[in-house]
Amino acid sequence: CLVNDWSARDLQKWEYQPLGPFLAKSFATTMSPWVVTMEALAPYRCPAMTRADGDPTPLAYLMDDDDQALGGVDLTLEVFLSSARMRDEGMEPVRLSRGSFRDMYWTIAQMVAHHTSNGCNLEEGDLLASGTVSGPTREARGCLLELTWDGDPWASEPSIVPGTQRTPITLPTGEERRFLENGDEIVIRGYCERDGFRRVGFGVCRGVIEG
Repeated sequence: CLVNDWSARDLQKWEYQPLGPFLAKSFATTMSPWVVTMEALAPYRCPAMTRADGDPTPLAYLMDDDDQALGGVDLTLEVFLSSARMRDEGMEPVRLSRGSFRDMYWTIAQMVAHHTSNGCNLEEGDLLASGTVSGPTREARGCLLELTWDGDPWASEPSIVPGTQRTPITLPTGEERRFLENGDEIVIRGYCERDGFRRVGFGVCRGVIEG
């Protein structure tokens, strides 16, 4: 299913060292209304992401030839934003991001293997979220913190420098966003599609900011 564990990135930046995410992720989670089985995703399995030269080699229990060959999932994720004013004026949501789960640094199997390696009794029905899905292009950045980094969010050559001025995203109404505001609605859609196979949808993960 699709999960949005709403994050306050400004708080997260302050507290993630040495605590890690704490208050920044403790206030809300939104889920899409149904679960898609791994069997349904079989036609959309793909190789795990290729690590960059110089990246550390994963521990032995996280490396499996079969998982490296087909541990990824070619799942498209799109994120849309509409402000209260946009909805009042009958405007369509703006697409902020379009990425792919195939760009995830870790496969699902690796996440489960690591999470349970200390004896954690992960069971059927438990929810384990992957974390933000972001890709190598600006369009594939998965959160506003990344999308507003250093200049035009749609520029072809990103230059991400911590501490640089953030450039807001301009909505069709002229409103600007560096972060979400009251009345903003975020919609996440996910789907798999490939020639010769039936399209598999993940439904809609929808939530509105209410202050």
